[in-house]
Amino acid sequence: MKVINSVIIALFFISTISFGQKTDEEQLKAIYDLSLTKGQGYEWLNHLSNQIGGRLSGSYQAQQAVDYTKEQLELLGVDKVWLQPVMVPKWVRGTPEFAYFETSPGHTTNVPICALGGSIATPATGLKANIVEVNGIEELKALGKDKVEGKIVFYNRPMEPTLISTFASYSGCVDQRYSGAAEAGKLGAVGVIVRSVNLRLDDYPHTGSMVYGDIPAEKRIPAAAISTNGAELLSTTLKLNPEIKFYFKQNCKQFKDVESYNVIGEITGSTHPKEVMIVGGHLDSWDLGDGSHDDGAGVVQSMDVLRLLKETGYKPKRTIRVVLFMNEENGLRGGNKYAEVAKNKKENHVFALESDSGGFTPRGFSFDCSEENLEQVKSWTSLFEPYLIHMFVKGYAGADIGPLKDNKMVLAGLMPDSQRYFDHHHAANDTFEHVNKRELQLGAASMASLVYLFDKYGIVLPSKIKG
Repeated sequence: MKVINSVIIALFFISTISFGQKTDEEQLKAIYDLSLTKGQGYEWLNHLSNQIGGRLSGSYQAQQAVDYTKEQLELLGVDKVWLQPVMVPKWVRGTPEFAYFETSPGHTTNVPICALGGSIATPATGLKANIVEVNGIEELKALGKDKVEGKIVFYNRPMEPTLISTFASYSGCVDQRYSGAAEAGKLGAVGVIVRSVNLRLDDYPHTGSMVYGDIPAEKRIPAAAISTNGAELLSTTLKLNPEIKFYFKQNCKQFKDVESYNVIGEITGSTHPKEVMIVGGHLDSWDLGDGSHDDGAGVVQSMDVLRLLKETGYKPKRTIRVVLFMNEENGLRGGNKYAEVAKNKKENHVFALESDSGGFTPRGFSFDCSEENLEQVKSWTSLFEPYLIHMFVKGYAGADIGPLKDNKMVLAGLMPDSQRYFDHHHAANDTFEHVNKRELQLGAASMASLVYLFDKYGIVLPSKIKG
């Protein structure tokens, strides 16, 4: 009788333990339910966007964002929060830019422009010259110095509208923004105007980073973006009158590097604390809007991952760390510094997830990992399908986590629906009202769910692959 009672007690104890543990389906449901009913990210984003605003590296607003997010992570009660110093560039736009084209003396048409990040200023009185239109850098080179010298180069290569992936379309023409001024300067151009990288026709010029390479300071030329409507109008007018002149004035300036910070918080792993998993976005943004989609959304979603895991009662096996990177937009200093420190400390990073594609409806994830790890992710498809997350593909993961890459860890990027992203990218309309609260919350829940699964089951290591 005592033996029977002991067996009954043991079975009861085992069933109690099992009952206390959520299944994967239950844990994901708990994460999504909590995110959709008590998500915190939208309120954090409201403060970042509407109380702080654009957070260009080296600015006062960027430091405000550092202070605010550090405080909020401390309020979550995670195990550790700290700031990681990093030197960042300080580029200031100055007074608003102004531009027009002149069809004949005294007959001008204003067009919207903005200086590209890192550009030099025009002369104090502005710059006026004839203009030559090209469909990208290769066409510019084919023209040669004789047709370019002394002119303003107008790069008018649009995003390719037939590509369903808008990021592929972006990649196909962003080189003219990034290195167009350097290439035009080599041929004697006096300035550069670049069509905004945007699929929509509107009046918002889109900024973005550009570089001069090793060109001496005295030979650098000013560069600005023109809105897509402005580019269409300028191109049409040039066809009618190739002798029109273009005028623009901008007052931007590059200062010495200043100190800023990556903001880091973590929950220490319960059984494998030396194995580090990170989730993050970049805290800096361009200055024209308030950076809500790029990348305020990724910042607050990443912060909410820790909160969602903590408040659903999940105790991570591995150390889960949120990293809010500084200076992704015009230098990637934060991502490089984080990887450098991790390497020097010999930290064992096994997984990294980045959100830097806007706060739109999540569709899935893109992975930079082994085929075996991708197959493991695909085995979780049925867990994600109730939430309409079913795209698990090999591809690009993210700029800030890229420097961590090695041959064993898993890098992942959240993939929201991208069709509206470049309407707002680096423009004055990247603002809070264009972020949908529910879409933002779905993204945070999807990220937390993926982190949970990789923490629970681990990654497939090369030694295990080889047997």
